[in-house]
Amino acid sequence: MAAPAAKDSDNSDRPFNNLLRRLNPRDFGLIAANLGPAEAVAGDLLYNPGDDVEIVHFPCGPSLATYLVPNEDGRDVETILVGREGAVGGIVSLGHLPAYTRIMVKFGGPFVRLHVGKLDAAKTASPTLRNVFARYADCMLAQMFQSTACNAIHSIEQRTAKWIISAMERTDGDNTVPLTHEQLSTLLGVGRSYTSRVIQTFKAEGVLETRRGSILVRNREALQKRACLCNESVKNHFEEVLRGVYPAEGEHSN
Repeated sequence: MAAPAAKDSDNSDRPFNNLLRRLNPRDFGLIAANLGPAEAVAGDLLYNPGDDVEIVHFPCGPSLATYLVPNEDGRDVETILVGREGAVGGIVSLGHLPAYTRIMVKFGGPFVRLHVGKLDAAKTASPTLRNVFARYADCMLAQMFQSTACNAIHSIEQRTAKWIISAMERTDGDNTVPLTHEQLSTLLGVGRSYTSRVIQTFKAEGVLETRRGSILVRNREALQKRACLCNESVKNHFEEVLRGVYPAEGEHSN
């Protein structure tokens, strides 16, 4: 069973990050004074491989961060997106450790930051806080496992639909997703020409249309039918391990 969610009903004044809002009042109080607001824009680099991980970044609202694995051919392959359901950098580590992947801001917007040392001190003082972050680390690992399996067995069409839906779920229910063909190609780990062909097929079928620097989904139900079930598997695991953290349809910032 997942650890119980925060019982207080007055946590709307917290940053719009579901992981932080899930903490009980005492646990949130252990870190609240050390949370620092920040604004980020798409493309901001949070960590390069080998960097000392000193700061935990919590995406808020529609902000998204992404993990990219550099390859010998010079390309980066994206593995998972992290939005308001979680955080990136030093979640469960004790002390400063080097980053393994590149972590960048995918969609800009508000973040809050917390020094790893302050989080470690709070986890030492509270087993329940430590448990929540350990459970979140398990959910991140599940995402990575699912992403690996998805890349191996599902078509480009299925994965394209999956990534667009995954982004939509974290953008306040807006049908306009700020994804370019180039960004989608990086998410899929394929050349831009492959992505463009899939997008053209979806456009011809009336599923979506493209705008400058974004994709407008016209028929979400049709897009969902074309997607694999990997998103659903990840959401189900989140619901089992950290109920209420994964963004729900209709959830908006306040």
